[in-house]
Amino acid sequence: MELQQKVERMLRNHHDALTDPDRSFLIQEVMDNREAVVARCGCLATWTPVESTGRSPKDTVMVRRPESESNIDWDSPNNLPITAETFDMLMEDALNCLNAKQRIYVTNKVVGADISISLPVKTISSMALTALFTDNMFRPVPADIHESVFSGREFTLIVLPYDKINPDRYQGRLRINPQTKKTTDMAIAMDFDRRIGIVFGSAYMGSVKKLIFTVMNYYLPGEGVLPLHCSANEGPDGDIALLLGLSGTGKTTLSADPGRALLGDDEHAWNENGISNFENGCYAKLINLNPEKEPEIFHACFHVDPYLEHGAIIENAMMFPTGIFDLFDDRLTPNSRGSYPLKYLQNTKESSCGGHPQTILFLTADANGVLPPISRLNPPQAMLWFLMGYTSKLAGTETGIVDPKTTFSRFFGEPFMPRNPDVYAKMLGDKMRKYKTNVYLINTGWSGGPFGVGSRMDINLTRTLVNAALNRSLEHVDFIVDHRFHLEIPRTCSGIEDDKLLVPSNTWTDKEAFEKRADKLAAEFSNHFDKAYGDKNIAREVASQCPGK
Repeated sequence: MELQQKVERMLRNHHDALTDPDRSFLIQEVMDNREAVVARCGCLATWTPVESTGRSPKDTVMVRRPESESNIDWDSPNNLPITAETFDMLMEDALNCLNAKQRIYVTNKVVGADISISLPVKTISSMALTALFTDNMFRPVPADIHESVFSGREFTLIVLPYDKINPDRYQGRLRINPQTKKTTDMAIAMDFDRRIGIVFGSAYMGSVKKLIFTVMNYYLPGEGVLPLHCSANEGPDGDIALLLGLSGTGKTTLSADPGRALLGDDEHAWNENGISNFENGCYAKLINLNPEKEPEIFHACFHVDPYLEHGAIIENAMMFPTGIFDLFDDRLTPNSRGSYPLKYLQNTKESSCGGHPQTILFLTADANGVLPPISRLNPPQAMLWFLMGYTSKLAGTETGIVDPKTTFSRFFGEPFMPRNPDVYAKMLGDKMRKYKTNVYLINTGWSGGPFGVGSRMDINLTRTLVNAALNRSLEHVDFIVDHRFHLEIPRTCSGIEDDKLLVPSNTWTDKEAFEKRADKLAAEFSNHFDKAYGDKNIAREVASQCPGK
């Protein structure tokens, strides 16, 4: 019997499967089941076991089979294969678990605001909180869902957050957990061909969100659509901007522009209609969230409402018995999160769709201090920096000066981009050329020296540069070519009094130290490119734009 048929039979035979209950009912179920508690403002607070305070990438696996294996880059460290037989075993165990539950929850939603590419998603879970999370994050099924390319190709997601798999049963099939020395008791598994996913043993709600994101990132290129891990906003004249960047690069801060309406903060698609958000909500990181600096997110999570009308979910944040949160306390985890619908934000575009992007910003926090605060990228250069997804992270400091760690994450979202890398890169270049999109690299990191010597880019300087990119004033200035990093640096920029700040070497006192540091970073780029993409069919015109080459 086909897996989907087994799922349908389980649902028909289950004595208490609630399908698409309304939101207030779900919230009350969460309370009755003691899956969360009501905070003073009315939102729901929940805490997970320690192994579920974040994603478990080493337990995130996908079925490898001959008919589709050529679509996936199995050399990527995040694309971990399992056999179809192992997935069938997980499905059998998951369905047995669901059968044994007193009550299960089923939600039918879609992912994708553009109806032409909306993916129907049926989520089945033992937890009312999971169902509420899908109500926050996924979109209602539109009346014209039959117009989607995915009509009749529903994806099914089974979520068992607090049930563990039997390690003995999966010996030799799943990884050994180095802490327990036994086979893992957790699996986040995807079968793209049979259109089923399983979250087994992970209570982190991001496992649900990111599994579906990965699924979309696999399916959409097959339909000629580019998926992007980015935020998107729209100016008063309808111009769309995309911001791509890893954690710590300022994406959240820079995308929350009061003069521009937010389409979404994390996951988007770019097709012939333009840009569209995947989601219905946000899953924001809350650690150190300052209500004065980020009032929109704070209000969305912590506005005062009766609990049956609220439904924002606060995950793993420190809360006092009074029902008040301390978002600056990271003893539980630095990865506390808030899930809420987009409608809780003040300045959003209701449709979550817009035209083709006029401007794309790649954000990097270069702690080496050798990249310019802004530079322009032509299509091959943009494809290269898209492939690399560069930023730098800082290790712990004992002496106060630490060598930053260079970090590469392809397409600014490596764990969630399963296809071969040339597919995503080529699609970006093609769309840039077709729609005449400008791409700029913004360095929100250091200037005048590396971390510990130089200083962090001033946020007001960065905002001025971003505004110049968005208002297209940079299209009318002259540029200097940086041959080491293959970048085009503007000679002048509206709103910048001292043009010398635009060229990074000008801000260093020790010019020889600058050259050594820049050469070191360029060599890291070159080495990583050779290792990750040396045999991945990357076009020569793109490969030639890699720093150090």
